[in-house]
Amino acid sequence: MRDHGHNAHFRSIEPAMTSTLPRPSAVALACAALLAGPALAADASVEARLTSRGMQYQLDEDGDYKVIYAYQQEHRSQQVFVSGRTEQVSGLTIREVFSPAGRLSADGIDGAKALALLAGSRKKKIGSWELEGDVLLFVIKLPDTVDGATLEAAMDLAAETADNKEIELSGDKDDL
Repeated sequence: MRDHGHNAHFRSIEPAMTSTLPRPSAVALACAALLAGPALAADASVEARLTSRGMQYQLDEDGDYKVIYAYQQEHRSQQVFVSGRTEQVSGLTIREVFSPAGRLSADGIDGAKALALLAGSRKKKIGSWELEGDVLLFVIKLPDTVDGATLEAAMDLAAETADNKEIELSGDKDDL
């Protein structure tokens, strides 16, 4: 297993803007806060788990938590994300950890390679290959109740698996 260095990336904070639109009523704000409560708590729990492990992250435009892994000896880096949202499945709250490994068109992922990825997923003890548009991702789905150490272990596995596949698919290219 590789030594993982977590590089710092911070989200810039935009200056406050003034608006000429009417302000919402206190009742509307209270209702919105009540409706948003669980989602904010879930996001805060991700932040707490990442922070507890000393990981620095950036919140992306989709609300996902991005961490950049630095593989010092190989002079490579790898993006890994923790989803900012959860999904409910049979009473379980599931959160995804995912890391991009390639692009279908740019890396020549054809039918034969896709079948090989599918077969390879069968051998994985945790995680599998998925497509999001043109991007090949290694995805691990976890109960959202996992602690910080378990979340970090899943992130380590996703980043390493995806980076190894990126090397296999594209050689020295390090775009993801």
